[in-house]
Amino acid sequence: MTSLYVQGSGAAEIADSLAAQLQAGALQPGDALPAVRALAQQLGVNPNTVAAAYARLRDAGRVVTDGRRGTRVAGLAPPLAQAPALPEGLRDLASGNVDAALLPVPRADWWTALHSGAGYDGPAEVPAWQNEAAAWLASQGLPGGAVATFSGTLDAVERALRLHARPGDRVGVEDPGWPPLVALLHSLRLRPVPLPIDAQGLCVPAPEVLGACAALVLTPRAHNPTGVALGAARWKALRKALQRHPQLLVVFDDHWGPLSAAPLAFSGATGSLPPLWLYVASVGKFLGPDLRLALAAGPASLIEPLRAQQAVGPRWVSRLLQGLAARLWRGAREDGTLERARATYAARRAALQLVLRAEGVDCPPGGEGLHLWLPVADEAAVVTALAARGWAAQAGAPFRLASAPAVRISLGALREGDMPRLARDLAQALAPAPGRAVF
Repeated sequence: MTSLYVQGSGAAEIADSLAAQLQAGALQPGDALPAVRALAQQLGVNPNTVAAAYARLRDAGRVVTDGRRGTRVAGLAPPLAQAPALPEGLRDLASGNVDAALLPVPRADWWTALHSGAGYDGPAEVPAWQNEAAAWLASQGLPGGAVATFSGTLDAVERALRLHARPGDRVGVEDPGWPPLVALLHSLRLRPVPLPIDAQGLCVPAPEVLGACAALVLTPRAHNPTGVALGAARWKALRKALQRHPQLLVVFDDHWGPLSAAPLAFSGATGSLPPLWLYVASVGKFLGPDLRLALAAGPASLIEPLRAQQAVGPRWVSRLLQGLAARLWRGAREDGTLERARATYAARRAALQLVLRAEGVDCPPGGEGLHLWLPVADEAAVVTALAARGWAAQAGAPFRLASAPAVRISLGALREGDMPRLARDLAQALAPAPGRAVF
């Protein structure tokens, strides 16, 4: 390891000196910084001064503190994974896109009515969008006193984590779970803690696991990729465990929202929610992915700082998008588009589960949402076998941190006539291959 030349008598000077050394490449990601006492003795300062300097570097994401391993140079954030192109000629079971035929269609004459002419001093949220958000929260039994609007789920979650967590902190996430969330945590230099799920949703973490986390992100229903919902009994047990950790930020990502038939396990009395909670519902699944819009609700002590943070950046989410989303949401609710989409996705899922079981495939029952999660012994072998039969499936590896292998089957592009052939092909792909000697 290259010798460090560190100087300074105050925390800021020492931190700047170390940062310059890191910038010069004197230490590589994963390398240990000198022990606090050793560096303090070398510089002739109090160990608390060096500890404060390390804290500055940690807050800047330059180093991480890892218990007995000491303080180490933070690793580089992994590059954002790009979705692979769908192979030509294969049916799409992989992309996870919604069925465009089930989305509401805006009318051409809406745009003139939507243009409000509001300038830079206009309201952050337009009344029509506020009304839809309030109506939705009320229908779900959630308090709507503190609500904000963001550019999608990850925008809201990122802002909350930036305010509540520091680089190096741990964040509990479902395993398997949503890959973009894990990528976001890495970019913020937060450490994902994989938490298993079962048929009742997130399993209750051990007290020491919750105690070590700054935040917990969970999906209350239509979990991606398994489709399970957080059950009432499981939430009761989880809520009891959370009572011992009132400073833990709990984020509920309700991405399926109005398309869900499952109730929210924590709806009703506000006392069932933890002290520090953030509920986020985006419109992508039921209005269209390109409408980058999400509502967020929570206690005012959390929402108001989020709004203040947004006000010094993008300032607001496009009022045109808000107005369009409100029109689409209201129209889809009133003309039955939402109900048709909900019923169609549910029927599609049930039909595929039925034919898969008829073919002898171990297919978890129930659930909702866009995906089926099928346990397999070898992801690559199953994906390759399905491709040979004309189907592009998604290997489970990007969704897993510590959970068992599986493949994800997306329902957005499936039709009723596809089900029998897909079930037969899946059964053949999942069947153990006959062994043979290879020379």
